[in-house]
Amino acid sequence: MTRQAAVRERLAGPPAFARVALVGVGLIGGSMGLALRRSGFTGEIVGVSRPATIDQAVALGAVDRGWDYSQLALAVDGADLVVLCTPIRNILELLSPLAGCVGPGTLVTDVGSTKRCIMARAAEVLPAGVHFVGGHPMAGSEKAGVTAADPFLFQNAIYILVPGPAVPASRYAGFIALLQGLGANVLELSVEVHDQVVAAISHLPQMIATSLVRLAGELNRGNAYFLALAAGGFRDLTRIASSPFAPVWEDICHTNADQIGAMVDRYIDVLQDVRARLGSADLADDFAFANRIRDALPRDSKGFIHRLFELLVLAEDRPGVIAEIAGALGHDGININDIEIMKVREGEGGTIRLGFDSDNAAERALATLGRLGYQARRR
Repeated sequence: MTRQAAVRERLAGPPAFARVALVGVGLIGGSMGLALRRSGFTGEIVGVSRPATIDQAVALGAVDRGWDYSQLALAVDGADLVVLCTPIRNILELLSPLAGCVGPGTLVTDVGSTKRCIMARAAEVLPAGVHFVGGHPMAGSEKAGVTAADPFLFQNAIYILVPGPAVPASRYAGFIALLQGLGANVLELSVEVHDQVVAAISHLPQMIATSLVRLAGELNRGNAYFLALAAGGFRDLTRIASSPFAPVWEDICHTNADQIGAMVDRYIDVLQDVRARLGSADLADDFAFANRIRDALPRDSKGFIHRLFELLVLAEDRPGVIAEIAGALGHDGININDIEIMKVREGEGGTIRLGFDSDNAAERALATLGRLGYQARRR
């Protein structure tokens, strides 16, 4: 039985939720609507957004119908699951009006990337009998808006949950099952641990990348070679410096400033330690430690639970080469879980990285590609 069939069978019984209201139908909200339908969810999915966005979402099949934000009460009437899929500041603003129009037993959740302010606000304004579970799907795209919605956005993605007090066990379990039906890997954290971890692994890297590009830009004013030669490692390291400040990063910095500041201080201490040992042979230990830790990280961008087994394939630059590789593996019943074109030179070719979900699949793929004459090796 396929995973999708198993999910459909599990959802064939009495559903945990019959009407889902997605408040904010952009990339995340739209993707959730599409993913719910793909998972076999048969209840009603309604949306709250701007009228033009609702029209697009209905046309895409992400929601069945929808309303403007001014009609929030109509949208959530009868909904047993309400998902706040807006930027953090809007989530905080929506909780008060939402409190006056959701019924007892409703489960309310959000998708904000910081949790302490949201959890505190929910505890303050939501009435007894309305249950709140903080949520943070660690999935996204460089694109925005409902037209970028993807039913596979949550596949193998970490979906962090921070349950509020007194959430009924059956309701909570039903929500977890719903998220697992979307393909997500659910991880429960406390609110404090969540904000500390994301400050270290997400917010600090953004500050580092932004500051490093600022430094190079300031140096470039006196010598244009700084940016002219900024390629390779510099470009890879600073890719996220292209992120806009508002609204996402403005809200993150506002609601997690203390944790981000603490991580900046710790990073400064590490840099000062490195600076004091420049020219010392014991820096080799730093490199060795970093190599071990970095090599242990997943190369699957969706998170740290699912490990991929990888091959590097040398392929010439010609039409149909990727289709040939994928077709041959598919013919042998080998599923590619991740693919990346790593290096390519026009007219010559390059290296393709293939990821598989098991060591056996990677070995079988290696044999298949070898029979076709491709140079491939384990990574």
